[in-house]
Amino acid sequence: MSVKKKNPQRQCVGCGEMKNKKDMIRILKTAEGDIVLDATGKKNGRGAYLCFNRECLEKAVKGRGLERSFKMPVSAEVYDRLRKELEAIESK
Repeated sequence: MSVKKKNPQRQCVGCGEMKNKKDMIRILKTAEGDIVLDATGKKNGRGAYLCFNRECLEKAVKGRGLERSFKMPVSAEVYDRLRKELEAIESK
């Protein structure tokens, strides 16, 4: 008899849906207060999760999802960088 491993679920800060952790992208707040994409999902810091699509990022911007998750203001430059990084991932 094999033991079925559970897939951890995370909530998207954009659309609010619960999905498998590996089907989402992790956005990380480092100890220095920088906000970066964490492609590996293993870096140290506070993480927030987004679906792999532009609409969820835009919903997170509008609904201030990252600000709530990280308990700090997030600048427009950070969102622009996240958009560019998400585009690079989508185009692969």
